[in-house]
Amino acid sequence: MRIIYRLHARQQMAERGFSPDDVRGALAVGKAIEERHHEGRPYPTRLMLWWSGERPLHVLVADDPSGIHYVITVYEPTLDRWQPDFSTRRERP
Repeated sequence: MRIIYRLHARQQMAERGFSPDDVRGALAVGKAIEERHHEGRPYPTRLMLWWSGERPLHVLVADDPSGIHYVITVYEPTLDRWQPDFSTRRERP
């Protein structure tokens, strides 16, 4: 699996203590909770959920048809924006 990290993703990983192994796990066996095909963007994106021990992890990745995965951002979802399963967004008032 070829993974290219955007600068933002690397910064978020460093600040939040997530490793490249966490990201590889999310991409390999994590759960795709959202998929989008944006007009004007070269590749579709997926939001993946993975658990790093007890911590939930979201990885936003754009998938190039050639097999390259561009990691856009990595973060720990919070209950103010996500349901307790961390797969379902909370509705905004």
